[in-house]
This record gives sequence, structure tokens and C-alpha cells, in this order.
Amino acid sequence: MLLQRNKLGSVRPPKRCRSDMDNTSTSDIVIINGNSHPDLANMVAERMGLKNGGCSVFHKSNRETIVEISDSVRGKDIYIIQTGTKDANNNIMELLIMAYACKTSSARSIVGVIPYLPYSKQCKMRKRGCIVSKLLAKMMCTSGLTHIITMDLHQKEIQGFFDIPVDNLRASPFLLQYIQESIPDYRNSVIVARNPGVAKKANSYAERLRLGLAVIHGEQKEAESDEVDGRYSPPPTSAYSNLLGNSVEMCLPATPRNSTPQHAPSSSSRTRTTSVSVGVPEHPIKVKPPLTIVGDVNGRIAIMVDDLIDDVQAFVAAAEMLKDNGACKIYVLATHGLLSSDAPRLLDESPIDEIVVTNTIPHEIQKLQCHKIKTIDISILIAEAIRRIHNKESMSYLFRNVTLED
Repeated sequence: MLLQRNKLGSVRPPKRCRSDMDNTSTSDIVIINGNSHPDLANMVAERMGLKNGGCSVFHKSNRETIVEISDSVRGKDIYIIQTGTKDANNNIMELLIMAYACKTSSARSIVGVIPYLPYSKQCKMRKRGCIVSKLLAKMMCTSGLTHIITMDLHQKEIQGFFDIPVDNLRASPFLLQYIQESIPDYRNSVIVARNPGVAKKANSYAERLRLGLAVIHGEQKEAESDEVDGRYSPPPTSAYSNLLGNSVEMCLPATPRNSTPQHAPSSSSRTRTTSVSVGVPEHPIKVKPPLTIVGDVNGRIAIMVDDLIDDVQAFVAAAEMLKDNGACKIYVLATHGLLSSDAPRLLDESPIDEIVVTNTIPHEIQKLQCHKIKTIDISILIAEAIRRIHNKESMSYLFRNVTLED
């Protein structure tokens, strides 16, 4: 070993080549998790060469949530891995209490790693409801979280609800790789959107795989917005007829007598009258046709793509229609597999051949009930995102070739 001397003559040790994880200063990273998905947290920590931090989350007899952090978090970067499951309310409270506990313990930064964000489907105003995703975002920011890592939000606009940075990772590269490597003769496939709302995502898959596209259009049941629930109170017709009459007049100001305009306005341009029906006009009701397929699936492999599989009745109905139209095999690919209620039984009895989801949500029990469910591990993507954020590296590499439709 060659020793180098500085100008003063003292010996200094040679520089040592350090790996990426050495640069990460792993002693400053603490990974903790709640009860929602401990297996995913352990996989992420193992990929980063770390051990899971000492944090226990439990519930008292009165169902209050208690969080105990055994390791010191002062001045450290905390990464809380907590996803959404069917027990969404407890998952949220555990996350908020863990974040606030780290904040009051003088943690330097607190990053919430939430692969599936609960209440993400409630991101639009519905009648007299509220935008729950906005409320949840405010609660997370107030609890002390300084950054959010999530995956495939139901609507990308949810990122605007947060006052802190949000990295919305994409699982589509994993699903595209599965199609290319695990579906035999995938070139004979067609990407299917089970409704027009998923058409952009399906078109993105189709363009990347250079495959055809089919869209299922129509409604199987009455839409929620069309249901009569007693909230409609039309204005009284008689009141409007007495107050306004049957027409609305808009008069232009009269031309002064002394002025001599070059072009005298005609009587039709001097007064403009528009006749409307009495009262406020009613918005026409949407009439959607029964389920129909736009595209050819006869003798081909149908691959339905979506961001979430929860209530599977719509997927089963779409699969039955695809089968009736000659599809030889049917696959369903999604990022989040919530699979609530009796979803495993319905999928097992359906014509769907395989359901492929990632492990953003634990579904080991559902896999025991339905052998068609397959899982793709995305822990390497989360580990890489954590490493880049901690090293203050650019996240652009993880969003290469990502478009607005993805």
C-alpha cells in the first residue's frame, strides 16, 4: 500500500473507493413500518442492506393506536412504509401517529412510502359529499410528513392536493415485462380497456407493445349519478312564469337624435329577443347502450389493464363478453390488487385465465382462495426511489418515457 504525504510531511491514508450505498450514509436512514404490509417493508430494507427500525404499532383494548419507537431518530431520515388495505382507517391512523411521533422526536425528514394511497378513488366531488383525498392530504402534511412516495395514483391530479413533494412511481414497466416474458404468443394479443375511462392507459400499453386496442363501451347497471335519491327539488314553474314571463329581452341603447351614424342600425339589430322555455332548462339524462366491444378480439388473447382491482364484478362481466366474442384467453393486469369481499371466488369461477397484480397491497389470503392470482414484486423500485431521495439524486431515471397517459 502506497502512503501519500501532504505538504507538512504527515502521512494520510489513501482514498477508498466507496459504493453507492456507502455514499448513502446508511446510518442516517431509518426504515419503519406499521401493520399494513410488514413483508414489503422487510423486502425493501433487505434490498438496501438495512435492518428494519425498531417500531411497534399495536391497539389497546379500546381500539386506540399506540406507537413505540425504540431506536433514536434524532437528526435522521425516516422512511415510513405503510400502504392502504381493506382496513384503511387503521392504516391511516397508524401512519399519522408514526409520522407525528418522529416529528416530535426531532427527525430530520419524514418520508411516507405509501404504495397504495387509501381513499384515492374519492378524489372528485359527488353530490353533497366531499373530496376525501384532499382531506387526507392535509392530514398527512400536518402530521409531519415532508415527502410522499406512492405508486399509480387513481388520478394523477391527486398530487396537487399535497403541500409537499409527491413522487408517483409507475408499475407499468413490470407489467409490460410480464406480458413479454410470461404470456405465450403475446404478439397475438389485444389490449382491452374495460371502460372508456381506462382507454388512455390501455392505449399506452398497446403502443409500447405494438398491439391492437379494444374498448368495452356501455353500462351494465344504472350509474350512481342517475339514481333518484330524493335530493332533486325543481323550481316551481308558476313562480318563474309570473316573475319573468315566457321571454327574455336584451335591448341595445337607442341612438341619439343629434348623431348621424354612417350606418343606421336596423330594427333587428336594435333589439335582440331570445325566447326560452319557462324556468331553468333540465339537463338531458345520459342514455348509455348495453355493453359492446369496439375492436376485434376473435381468436386473440385479451389483456385487460387497470390501476386497481377491488370490486371484480365489472371485470367478470367484461371477461364474459370477451369470451362470447371469441377471445381465446383472458388476462387481467393491475397495479393494486385489493380484491375485497368475495372477489377470489368470483375470479375463480370467471372465464379469466390469470390475474396479475403487484405486491403494493398484501393479498396472500386471496391467493390461497384463487390459484389464478399472480404477484409481481416491486420492492426494488421503492428501494431505488428511497436511495435516490436520500442521496439527493435525480428521480428522472425512474420516469423515463413516462407520458401523460401512463
